[in-house]
Amino acid sequence: MWMLLVLNYGVLKGTREIVKKKSLQRSSVMEVLFFYTLFAFLFVCPDVKNAVQMDMHFLPAVAFKSFIIFLAWMCSFKAIKKMPISLYGLLDLSRVLFATLLAVIVQHEVLSGNQIIGLLLVCVGLLMLKRPKWLTFQNIRRKKPESNSVQEEEHVPVILVLFALASCMLNAVSGLLDKILTKDITSAQLQFWYMLFLVLYYLVYIIIAKEKIHVKESLKNPWIWLLAILFVIADRSLFLANANPESRISIMTLIKQSGCIVTILAGKFIFHEKNIAYKLICAAVIIAGIVVAVL
Repeated sequence: MWMLLVLNYGVLKGTREIVKKKSLQRSSVMEVLFFYTLFAFLFVCPDVKNAVQMDMHFLPAVAFKSFIIFLAWMCSFKAIKKMPISLYGLLDLSRVLFATLLAVIVQHEVLSGNQIIGLLLVCVGLLMLKRPKWLTFQNIRRKKPESNSVQEEEHVPVILVLFALASCMLNAVSGLLDKILTKDITSAQLQFWYMLFLVLYYLVYIIIAKEKIHVKESLKNPWIWLLAILFVIADRSLFLANANPESRISIMTLIKQSGCIVTILAGKFIFHEKNIAYKLICAAVIIAGIVVAVL
């Protein structure tokens, strides 16, 4: 059951990346972050009676988790705003490496033979994003300049790649904290408090940085509302899976990456991005690793 919950999270996560991209076409990064977080918090407010029953000793830990997510989302939204969504979806798979490392070091999880093989396949798929593929295309262009069948390379600033990787690392830390916290508090309690802290963090940032926020335009952006709804549903699925004592971070992290197929296909059919076939090959190798690890 916990695997199905994580799979649901993965698919919704991929869908969420599409909605993020769409929302950022009409609003700024901070406008989307603040209002989407605020709306999501309002959706979980009915859990307030249950939330206040939480042992307040856990509040600092929840606040720390929220700060980690605050930083992660800042990085991911800045990256996804200007980066091809199909490429972002593949880079997002690198959180598998960070989460597995944390699971082994902190949770003392022991990887089976299948999981090690699966993890190696994930690494191979990520490494395939390196330059040799593009160099091959460039060589073809030099030999046959008249050919129009070869697509140009996507030029992505290094800083955007670093933002995406930083987001993956921070999300891996957050996933570990989820696993630890849900041993003592319910998923509803965790979701309420961590969403409240997020709203406060973004509000403080807006005030200190003197960010310009267009309230009316943001409220009229339907993608922000949809993003909040998808976020609440996906996160509740993930928290319920984390609360299951049989769930394991390493396997959960692998299953969650199934959403990359959604983002790659969206890059092709919605955003008309380049080099989709090759990205699907990279994703296939990574998904093969996920399947092997879960078996």
